[in-house]
Amino acid sequence: MNNSASISRVALKKSTPDVSAAMGSLHAAAVSAAHGAKVEPELLELIRIRASQINGCAFCLDMHTKDARAAGETEQRIYALNAWRETPFFTGRERAALALTEAVTLVHDGQVPDAVYAEAAEVFDETQIAALIWAATVINAYNRIAIATRMVPGGYQPTPKN
Repeated sequence: MNNSASISRVALKKSTPDVSAAMGSLHAAAVSAAHGAKVEPELLELIRIRASQINGCAFCLDMHTKDARAAGETEQRIYALNAWRETPFFTGRERAALALTEAVTLVHDGQVPDAVYAEAAEVFDETQIAALIWAATVINAYNRIAIATRMVPGGYQPTPKN
């Protein structure tokens, strides 16, 4: 049962602005690394959505499904992402990134298996794998922040593209 109305939660940006800014800088650095490694922004959104699904983060799911749609992602692929292994909708490259994301997200459950890493290494170079690991790590951290502080989904709107 969700008792989100029972207690007010801390506003991290207000209470710890330096740490919140550092987290924002980490996110920006991870995005920059992915861009420099030529990891597609659309793939980053799939990673963010998939980790947020696993973690049950409603706020991040709301944000990143909206961002993915704004970037041209299809409803079909967003809806099927939770069952990506059973669909023909994702490329081998996307599948490798999603498997790596799941392993990083569920690191407590068998670490990151060699087979998952090897699959990623077949389609990504080292710089790209590093960027994928950072992307998964950052969204997992944001999921935990949003869940712990009970950030309310629904209000986020993507920045319009010019």
